[in-house]
Amino acid sequence: MTLLDTARAWADADPHDGDRAEIEALIEAEDRTELERRFAGPLTFGTAGLRGPLRAGPAGMNAAVVTRAAAGLGRWLADSGHAGGGVVVGFDARRRSDEFARVTAEVLTGAGFAVQVLPRPLPTPVLSFAVRHLGCVAGVMVTASHNPPDDNGYKVYLGDGAQLVPPADREIEAAIAAVGPAREVPGSDDWLTLGDDVEADYVAAVVRALDPGRVPDRDRLVVAYTAMHGVGAETTRSVFAAAGLAAPVSVPEQDEPDPAFPTVAFPNPEEPGAVDLLTALAERVGADVAIAEDPDADRCSVVSGGRQLTGDEVGGLLADWLLRRGVRGTYAASLVSGSLLHALATAHGVRFAETPTGFKWIVRAGTDDEPLVFGYEEALGYAVAPQVVKDKDGISAALAVALLAAELRSSGRTLTDRLDELALEHGLFATGQLSVRVEDLSRIGAMMARLRSSQPAQLLGRPVVASDLLDETPAVDAVRLLGDGVRVIVRPSGTEPKLKAYLETVVPVHEDAGIIAARGRGADELDRLRDEMSAALGL
Repeated sequence: MTLLDTARAWADADPHDGDRAEIEALIEAEDRTELERRFAGPLTFGTAGLRGPLRAGPAGMNAAVVTRAAAGLGRWLADSGHAGGGVVVGFDARRRSDEFARVTAEVLTGAGFAVQVLPRPLPTPVLSFAVRHLGCVAGVMVTASHNPPDDNGYKVYLGDGAQLVPPADREIEAAIAAVGPAREVPGSDDWLTLGDDVEADYVAAVVRALDPGRVPDRDRLVVAYTAMHGVGAETTRSVFAAAGLAAPVSVPEQDEPDPAFPTVAFPNPEEPGAVDLLTALAERVGADVAIAEDPDADRCSVVSGGRQLTGDEVGGLLADWLLRRGVRGTYAASLVSGSLLHALATAHGVRFAETPTGFKWIVRAGTDDEPLVFGYEEALGYAVAPQVVKDKDGISAALAVALLAAELRSSGRTLTDRLDELALEHGLFATGQLSVRVEDLSRIGAMMARLRSSQPAQLLGRPVVASDLLDETPAVDAVRLLGDGVRVIVRPSGTEPKLKAYLETVVPVHEDAGIIAARGRGADELDRLRDEMSAALGL
């Protein structure tokens, strides 16, 4: 078939009038460049499901793609022995999220599943919680998390409340490919719309897990907060109220859901400038701590003393807090996260696990004897109550940060003061990144091949040993360089056209020079590591 024939066949099978008209207009205009973009191939069903730009055609998020995805998921669930089981569907406030949730419910109900849909746009952690809470065989969350405004996505959770892992993603992708024309997929509107009970049960479970009653004077804490135009504000306020905390002071311009994300260039708390309004609000109201959630509230970022903390710093603080509370079990972090958590776990005599990147692996790091009690990844994801949400959860993490800040405030200290204390006890773990964005994806493969064939023998003047993580189980497309107090992990980004080098140096803190000198040395060594890795990658 020619490109125009392929496009006509897709349009004829598209059940959505607007999407069909979009393709027909491109055919009429014979816009081959745009049609080639729309029909370059289907969106890949990865371990987090689908994600892509809102546009008609197989290479976008639209009603036809969602219809076929839901049909493929239903077929895979049935083939896996879950025919007729319960499925819960959630959605955020992005453009067409409610529509895609409805389409998913129609298709899965038509396939014989007992489908329940959350009542309104709610955070991703509520959906993850609902899967186990309602005894479902799967859950679907329509969200693109912190992607640009023109994107949307489709995330699948299995019956244990965790994201799926290989080979389930490839099996579901194959099932989707076997689905016929979207217009012919049967559907039914005989599903159940849930009430507010699930969200209320989530709130109660989070508060119960973190036991705020152990923190006196917590009601005096002043927290500045932003939902970053997402869906986290209402649920976060409910959690804070149930925990006995004062309501957080919200950035008014960013408190209501808005799919255009008008006040930020990119709705990701990691991006430069994203927390500027929050930082300014924190200064105006004299906040003890400031917290930003991403639009679907599964990640959070923390500002203390006017400085945005790194994900590794927050991960270390939360783990230290739980360990001092006597929480024992498995503490886990992804391999690209910093090494402070390993040092803390060793010092407290608890099990530490390093996993491949992604919470789908982190939440599976526990054992029967030592279940997971805390996990984090440097990209602002934290599981402080994995018994409640088997995924990263920005809302429970926000509560944990607030309780820690209240505990420290009672003795005249801050989060950054506690970081300094940890550096004195364990050394200063300074982490950073070298990120290389490319237009030509082949450059990423070339840089990885160069590194694998010619690894640096030294970094920061110290001998390093290289390990190719493709040789490990599970195989990871990454190279690790490890030496005395220095570590670098190089890997392609899983979501963007980038190569990332995760840098770490451990600086001892000497009594005569102090923490300020150690932080200065850490910053200098990270700069040197960026230069040395740039040379190693041929930049």
